[in-house]
Amino acid sequence: MARFTSFDGVGLAFREEGAGPPLLLLHGLFSSAEVNWVRYGTAARLVAAGYRLILPDLRGHGASDAPEAAEAWPEDVLARDVEALVAHLGLGPELVVGGYSLGARTIVRLLVRGVVRPAAAILAGMGLEGITGGAARGAWFARMIEGRGTWPRTSPEGFAEAFMTANVRSPDALLHLLRAQRSTPPHALATLDLPVAIVCGVEDADNGSAAALAAALARGTLTEVPGNHMSAVTRPEFADALVAALAGFRAS
Repeated sequence: MARFTSFDGVGLAFREEGAGPPLLLLHGLFSSAEVNWVRYGTAARLVAAGYRLILPDLRGHGASDAPEAAEAWPEDVLARDVEALVAHLGLGPELVVGGYSLGARTIVRLLVRGVVRPAAAILAGMGLEGITGGAARGAWFARMIEGRGTWPRTSPEGFAEAFMTANVRSPDALLHLLRAQRSTPPHALATLDLPVAIVCGVEDADNGSAAALAAALARGTLTEVPGNHMSAVTRPEFADALVAALAGFRAS
């Protein structure tokens, strides 16, 4: 993986694969580029379809730095990291951006901020309430982190802790991220005038209604794939849906 220095001096890791139009994809909470996009074949499928993939590890995840000081986690820090990476690579208006779960929430913040103006976006594993709200879900994850080591292995908290432990070196650092996340109100979503593809597991309601999110966007479309929040991203139909969405963007 390559590395670059973000806006505040924090070192972040990213990988590039393939050649063609640039596609920047963000992974979900407690995950990494490897787990979210590479392990189950999605990256290979997108490269074969003719795209240049840019796959960062979010701050605090994977091979990226995980600063523990609260000041290293200001509001919209992940979106600002993406802005820094886009500038570092010199990516232009042909860029398409996308993300899964927390990655999708970050992409919305990126779009609302308006510093980066991509051609289109993909929001996966996300529903309307995960964008316009999310405080209760963030508090659940914060409670899980604070109580790590005490949860029954088969409880929801235990499963989340096991996933976190595999990919996150400093869980306490992510408490700052969870507490500083900013929601996006519906009126801000309505101002986003670019094509946005929503891709979500048919059994996935972890972040609310994907159909409602598509309806809240001026140019939103929804594709459902088999699976729930954890399993949908592992399915070949997920990669197929991303390739179809990208083809739709290029045709429009």
